[in-house]
Amino acid sequence: MWYEDALASSHPIILYLHGNAGTRGGDHRVELYKVLSSLGYHVVSFDYRGWGDSIGTPSERGMTYDALHVFDWIKARSGDNPVYIWGHSLGTGVATNLVRRLCERETPPDALILESPFTNIREEAKSHPFSVIYRYFPGFDWFFLDPITSSGIKFANDENVKHISCSLLILHAEDDPVVPFQLGRKLYNIAAPSQSFRDFKVQFIPFHSDLGYRHKYIYKSPELPRILREFLGNSEPEHQH
Repeated sequence: MWYEDALASSHPIILYLHGNAGTRGGDHRVELYKVLSSLGYHVVSFDYRGWGDSIGTPSERGMTYDALHVFDWIKARSGDNPVYIWGHSLGTGVATNLVRRLCERETPPDALILESPFTNIREEAKSHPFSVIYRYFPGFDWFFLDPITSSGIKFANDENVKHISCSLLILHAEDDPVVPFQLGRKLYNIAAPSQSFRDFKVQFIPFHSDLGYRHKYIYKSPELPRILREFLGNSEPEHQH
């Protein structure tokens, strides 16, 4: 009951799709939730199948379905409040898969935020010649490396953005050691001229290496509240202004 009432109260909602290591309760994730909560957003996060305390085995299709299910659960309870989708790292792949489907069925979210995104999983894997280290991450042995283990896993952000019609914000630190900065910029350069975004804004915010935000500390930026306020404050289609 409390959740139902809270989601129906007049606050925007962010569905947060996390990256590969750990769970929805990971330290840097909780710190971001706190920042977003302090700015007046409800934050809903969950663990995909096979992560945390969620049963099942990870797969791209399954993770995307899980995200779709949670989005629909939120929409059924959130009244007219805006619902934004925030993906981080591997979660950006889930996010663009999800939002592409939402746009295709004509129920887009109010905006999409991609933090430290890649273009597609092949290019991300290629940028890690020593990606064998990922074999030691929990739940990660199924993921990278040779074509056999990665067959059927695309997480094609670069393809998906051509089918997405909602405001898009990309955040990326120049010193990101996990997903190279140039992949985030490349994704922006694909999205920005895309016909699908012609009525929506597409914004890329880089964070200078000197700040030391790397792959998962953008939440520490004192600029983040202003960036979100300015971006989400008018994320409606531009022709409505």
